[in-house]
Amino acid sequence: MSEIVYSRKGTGETVVLVHGIGHRKEAWRPVATRLAETHDVVSLDLPGFGASPALAKGRRDGMDDFAEALETFFSELGLDRPHVVGNSLGGAIALELAARGTVRTATALSPAGFWTEPGRARAFALLLGLKATSGAPEPVVRRIATRRWSRAAAMSTLFAHPGRIDADDFLGDTFALRDCTAFGRVLRAGTRYHYRARPVVPTTVAWGTKDRILVPSQAEEARRRLPDATHVSLPDCGHVPMIDAPDLITRVILERTRSADLAVA
Repeated sequence: MSEIVYSRKGTGETVVLVHGIGHRKEAWRPVATRLAETHDVVSLDLPGFGASPALAKGRRDGMDDFAEALETFFSELGLDRPHVVGNSLGGAIALELAARGTVRTATALSPAGFWTEPGRARAFALLLGLKATSGAPEPVVRRIATRRWSRAAAMSTLFAHPGRIDADDFLGDTFALRDCTAFGRVLRAGTRYHYRARPVVPTTVAWGTKDRILVPSQAEEARRRLPDATHVSLPDCGHVPMIDAPDLITRVILERTRSADLAVA
């Protein structure tokens, strides 16, 4: 049995939400609440992140490993080709599932895998810096959490509007990054990763214009490699756009899920 921890709300067609490296299912809360008005929404903690245990020993925490783990998870929940939405690492996983044909549609927000080598090095350096600072003494982290400006300064790499993070979410995200067990293994697997497949289901790739981790020039590479996908620019959004613009992200997701219904009709 899968040990993936998840939350679920709403009714309708299922949408599965997949977070990025070092994050947790709560990253989707603003979007999940909106989607649940029309969909069955499953937000999950990837193996080795949030409350989910890591993949079994012998697995390399590569994209194929995560894709297979999610396919097993879908089967256990009785989900027949759900819609999938992912951010960063989760975006790459969504695209891998789209290439395998095991989801109905895919929406990828700033997905990993379209980088140049310098771009990958920059992203990894920034992520490692965030991981290091998450290990600051807990009294220091809690002091930072008490002030809006200090929370914003600490989260400015991830969000275009980091001041929107409240104290509880700041602490939860920071401690989730500090405590995750798969971070190093995923980064090591990522040193060899490029997205080279082609989706076989309707796919949207959306990119924040203020993404500092996976910079917007990578969106152009995604357009070149995936000419049949729908490509969307997310104005004034950073690497984790669900916080910056939840209404916009919800609209992008719904446009993709509804397009599948229109195609069937």
